[in-house]
Amino acid sequence: MHYHGTPITPRAKLHLLAGRCFCVSYANPQQVGVCHEIGQSVMLDCGAYTRWRTGRATDWPGYYRWCERWLAFQTTWAVIPDVIEGSLRENDALLQAWPFGDRGAPVWHMHEPIGRLLRLAERWPRVCIGSSGGYQSVGGAQWRERMDTAMDALCGDGSAPVWLHLLRGLKLAGSSYPFASADSTNIARNHAGSRTRPRRNPHAMAERIDRQQCPAHWQPTHASTIGRQP
Repeated sequence: MHYHGTPITPRAKLHLLAGRCFCVSYANPQQVGVCHEIGQSVMLDCGAYTRWRTGRATDWPGYYRWCERWLAFQTTWAVIPDVIEGSLRENDALLQAWPFGDRGAPVWHMHEPIGRLLRLAERWPRVCIGSSGGYQSVGGAQWRERMDTAMDALCGDGSAPVWLHLLRGLKLAGSSYPFASADSTNIARNHAGSRTRPRRNPHAMAERIDRQQCPAHWQPTHASTIGRQP
């Protein structure tokens, strides 16, 4: 499933994507209502990436109240609050504080031990993967080496044991990794074009992305490392 990030402006352009899936961040929540009116499914993002980039203060109680309203829609789910450069203890504490159970998904940051990814997969039916630390460039060489190792450990030579969601990951739709879903703000940021890039139709952009699917099974790349937890 492909979650297209908002806000997509002007609103007429958002309506061109009616029937798609949307990601709405608590950091930019203005289109959450219309996305629930026209979307198949909505992902509520806690805005940790925006706060990490801007230094904006957190408001987790406010996020919980916001989630409570929109999680009334059974097709909606939320990202559990996380601190991208926080300690394991700090992020585990946020999991303990989360009030909506499996309606939320924890985040494994790629710079964290792979053992934490395995532990999250034992507890939660859906796990988000965040590109962090030395792996911020989604799809880059270092990123792929780390992700290969993580998938070897998590999946072995079979399917992913949980629903894997790649944050900021729609550029890897159709890749070899067994992601069940991903999101990005590609359409929101790029449909209007620029001095060097032409204006693009949001519907056509979504068509290209949404017709690409990832495989159900992982093909190991480092057979000798399967099961390790670096």
